[in-house]
Amino acid sequence: MSVRRKGDPWMPAADYGRLLAESGHPLGFNLIVRDIAAALPFHLEVLEANSVYHDPDIAVLQRQGAQWMLHAHHTYDAHPWHPVLASDAMRGVATELRLFGRDPDQAESIAAGLGFRILQGSADKPHGLREVFIVDQDGFVWAIGKACTR
Repeated sequence: MSVRRKGDPWMPAADYGRLLAESGHPLGFNLIVRDIAAALPFHLEVLEANSVYHDPDIAVLQRQGAQWMLHAHHTYDAHPWHPVLASDAMRGVATELRLFGRDPDQAESIAAGLGFRILQGSADKPHGLREVFIVDQDGFVWAIGKACTR
């Protein structure tokens, strides 16, 4: 059985939805994860995001003005995706999430220490970025990078 929030959320869903729509940021994303608590170390330590809020159903994370959400897949139990979410299928196939302004070498070291899969180690790329590609606990691929210094 899935763990679910007990008690009231940090704010009513309708209020948070309006806050997002009125934030001035035209793009955001929501990742559907198996377990919020298991997902948090990647976001907090590897990506160096700040937790705005989290409970067993949802996490709201922020870094450099960007804000994103994690929802536990049990919160999508009435959604058409639920059978796939409840399976062992890799999530985010053909999606590459990019985080800029984070030292890729440091992120790689922390991720490796936490047991995350390094898909491609830190390297300077011809497009002017130094990047590392890391797979998080739910199979999402993160390209973490910053401008090359040379």
